[in-house]
Formats: sequence, C-alpha cells, structure tokens
Amino acid sequence: MKRYLFASDIHGSVYYCEKLLKAYEQSGAERLILLGDILYHGPRNDLPKDYAPKQVIAMLNPLRDSILCIRGNCEAEVDQMVLDFPCMADYALLYLNDLCFYATHGHVYNADGDGSQLPPIKDGDILIHGHTHIPVAERREVGGRHIYVLNPGSVSIPKGGYVQSYGLLSGHDFTVTGFEGDVIKSISLT
Repeated sequence: MKRYLFASDIHGSVYYCEKLLKAYEQSGAERLILLGDILYHGPRNDLPKDYAPKQVIAMLNPLRDSILCIRGNCEAEVDQMVLDFPCMADYALLYLNDLCFYATHGHVYNADGDGSQLPPIKDGDILIHGHTHIPVAERREVGGRHIYVLNPGSVSIPKGGYVQSYGLLSGHDFTVTGFEGDVIKSISLT
C-alpha cells in the first residue's frame, strides 16, 4: 500500500514549509496533499515564524508534479498565477489505498454540528480537512452517517495547545505527527 502525506495551513511560513518538505521526503509518500491556506496568514492569525510567501512559492513549485492541492479560505485567484500546480479546487474526491477520501479545507464542508455541513459522502467514507488548526483522527456518527473525520492540524499556526503537524496515510493507517516525530493522533481506517 502507498503512503500519502497530508498538510494544511502553511500560511506562508518558510521555516515550517521547510520542515514539511523534509518530512515529506523522509516519509516515502507518493504525493503531498495540501488542504489549503498555503501562502497567506489571513486576518485572524498572527504572522507565522519566517513569514515569506514568495519563498514558500519557490519551495513548492519544483514539486508541482507531486502536489495535489485544495483551496483554503485564504487563497485568492492571484495565488494560482504564482503557483505551478492547481490550487483553486474547493474539494477533491480521492481514492487512496482502496479508501474514499473527500478532501476539502473545512471552512465550507466539515463534520461540525448536526451534519448539515457534511459534503455528499456515504457511510465509511473519510472526510479530511484543515482550517481549524486542530488535529483530528476519529470515527464519528454525523447526520446519520458513520464516517471518519481527519485533520492533520496546522503546519505553522497550531491551535488548542497542539504543536505544528502533518498527517500520513500508510496503507489504512492515518497518523498525525509533529515535526519532532511525536505521534499526536492515529487511527486505523478499516
């Protein structure tokens, strides 16, 4: 089974983008899947460490053939003009290791509340998103459906007392890991 690295909310941090790319290289992952908020910090966040969106562009563009990307709430059309990989899709339906993933940023589709913000997914499907900057790896009943909800946390601006992190799918196992190698959350998706 193949490996896939998921990351969200880089927010223009060269320092943490470098850590992410090192983790991606060491993971042996087939693809780097970015769940939005790549270049800008947005009006609700403080500037992340070593904020330099132009340098993040230069770091990510050489990996254009390995990156799948979703638009976050901080992305704008101008971002697509400088990034060499598509970044403006609101979601992607991915079939990875015989599992169905609905990948999105999380500001429109998510598993909060009564399920009214769920995307069109079935029992057993996987909703993966960023946006909250809080790692999640759990099975939930939402809106009458039993689904998996995953969030790799934030690469640069974690919230809720968590550390900077990313997610790795290896076979049917998903793990959220900090850049120091500490496992934050994990789940078997079977």
